Amino acid sequence: MSTSKEPLLTVNNIEVIYDHVILVLKGVSLEVQEGAIVSVLGANGAGKTTTLKAISNLLRSERGEVTKGNIEYNGTDITEKSPSELVTEGVIQVMEGRHCFEHLTVEENLLTGAYTRKGGRAAINKELEKVYHYFPRLKERRTSLAGYISGGEQQMVAVGRALMAEPNLILLDEPSMGLAPQLVEEIFEIVKRLNEETGVSFLVAEQNATIALKYAHYGYILENGRVVMDGNASDLASNEDVKEFYLGLGGDGRKSFRDVKHYRRRKRWLA
Repeated sequence: MSTSKEPLLTVNNIEVIYDHVILVLKGVSLEVQEGAIVSVLGANGAGKTTTLKAISNLLRSERGEVTKGNIEYNGTDITEKSPSELVTEGVIQVMEGRHCFEHLTVEENLLTGAYTRKGGRAAINKELEKVYHYFPRLKERRTSLAGYISGGEQQMVAVGRALMAEPNLILLDEPSMGLAPQLVEEIFEIVKRLNEETGVSFLVAEQNATIALKYAHYGYILENGRVVMDGNASDLASNEDVKEFYLGLGGDGRKSFRDVKHYRRRKRWLA
């Protein structure tokens, strides 16, 4: 992703190994410019979640580690920084599967995201009202237990909780998982508004390439732990290989992966 501006986030040729044996990422490099929405696309098991966890340094809880390369945020190497240090610096991960505190109310869940905030209760209340501005449905459900609200509302809680920490960069992992298409569109519309109106950058790991490329500025395609293609989102969405292999569309109409068994043999980007 080339531009004259210094990237907000740079992942430099990282390798990730689990349990000292299992090689998951094999030289992954990517950039996120300040104020951009960047998508990391790929099938289940391609390495998308591992990439996000390498950035937020959550790998160690799963016996994973970055063994080669480095990660820079705002020009500083953050490869060895703890997750809590990264939160205070503005890097927040929204985990796959939403992970709300089911026994707490919606508002209590949101307030847990403000534990690193300074400025007292007034500043926290101001941020809370900002979250409710972007997620009016959460204001209606503020006293409901998070375990009893819908999956879409739980995803809104997870993103809203991240916003409470005043992030510069949100790592959003599989926001479409388990949600109806209409709700997925609603979540991405909110991401777009947040990006445009607050300047928060997003790195979104997503299997749903169609929706991700619709809202992203730039995209990377991962396969088997490697970046096999990257480019402007509009260029990727119109690329024939991407349309065939990731969007299910070929030049002669709708296709399934079963119809493209030559997939592994014919990849122009690996030629």
